[in-house]
Amino acid sequence: MHPQPQMDDRLPSRPAGVVILGGAHGTLALARSFGAQKAPVWLVSNDTPLPSFSRYAQRTMTWPGPDGSGAIAFLLDLARVHGLGGFLLIAGGDPEVRFVSQSIDQLSAVFDVVLPPWEQLKWVCEKPLLYRRAGELGLAVPLTYGITSLEQAEAAELRFPVILKPNMGGRSRFARAKAVLANDQPSFLTGYTWAAEEIGSENVVVQEMIPGGGEGQFSYAALWNEGAPVAEFTARRARQYPVDFGYTSTFVEVVDEPRLIDAARRLLGSIAHHGLVEVEFKRDARDGSMKVLDVNPRPWTWFGLGAAAGVDLGAMLWAIRSGETIKAATARPNTSWMYLVRDIVAAGRLISSGRLAKGAYFGSFAEVRAWATFQANDPMPGLVDVPLTAWRVLTRRIFSAILTGKCLGRRRDGVSSTAAEPDRRDR
Repeated sequence: MHPQPQMDDRLPSRPAGVVILGGAHGTLALARSFGAQKAPVWLVSNDTPLPSFSRYAQRTMTWPGPDGSGAIAFLLDLARVHGLGGFLLIAGGDPEVRFVSQSIDQLSAVFDVVLPPWEQLKWVCEKPLLYRRAGELGLAVPLTYGITSLEQAEAAELRFPVILKPNMGGRSRFARAKAVLANDQPSFLTGYTWAAEEIGSENVVVQEMIPGGGEGQFSYAALWNEGAPVAEFTARRARQYPVDFGYTSTFVEVVDEPRLIDAARRLLGSIAHHGLVEVEFKRDARDGSMKVLDVNPRPWTWFGLGAAAGVDLGAMLWAIRSGETIKAATARPNTSWMYLVRDIVAAGRLISSGRLAKGAYFGSFAEVRAWATFQANDPMPGLVDVPLTAWRVLTRRIFSAILTGKCLGRRRDGVSSTAAEPDRRDR
């Protein structure tokens, strides 16, 4: 047990600021929302430095990370030394979500933690539990195979293509990759072996590949407060990178999809959710169903779309925790968000394959009201994102070459593979 810092009084009823742990583009957008409300924003991260370049980041600190043995002590000491008692504490990345939720008893003594306890939250964060809960609620989910060992993987009869996913996001190379596609048994076994080495075979999820690209990707985005939705809207993640098997959205637009709202409310209501959340769906063209893919109880990559569309979830969160009453808001249609650096590449591939007309691509710029990094009154993140992206691409290619070399070695032993892509931070 870590000693609790001694507070002279009870936690203030109105937060004095915000501490955001980790995250990238979503954290940047959330910091801007809080900053626009004049809320002091502290960033604590051992991940990408991108959000720290924002003028709204009052203080930026590095720490051992959410998996470090001293993580709780670090945050409690931070609050004691700098007087952060009563600050909102928000997890910006998947490892931070798990850490904060699992440590909620200790952290809530000092911070206003905007997450449910892990016993509730794990039912939407860990994919096997998520799909079980969704199935119990009558929601559509992808076909998922119960494989938890290499022996089971070798004996399994699969319908290819399949996807290998981590049961929850993290810092391992496989977790950063988000998912690995296998088109046949040899590539599946190579991918499964690698994934199992990375995170343990019991944490590898094997699932059907739902056909279709970004045109079938949808999301429910919302702010929940103590078990009930406060503000919500739906969006289509129309383009992604890579185009058929994306790890980050590149063009997202507000759409009206009532089915998503009903499904997400049932799912999140079952755990009495509290805080920000995105629920990812994919429309299965084979039967038209919306299948639950993932739940992100943290700011997501295209988080900035909400404010641009008139539903500023960050500002609403600050208002609610400050005891203010907020007005109902509806997202404006024909409002879009773009991650320009990635979208240029994604659109180029779609155009070259005949899946996107040039006119439609250039026409989509007319709807863009929010950008992944650029903002006129906060320009630095937009300037540094290009070299940061170039560095990630370079390191990914180096890693892919290394992994390909390993796969070639395995191929000589009679197993072939396809290389996985590493270091995928965003979705």
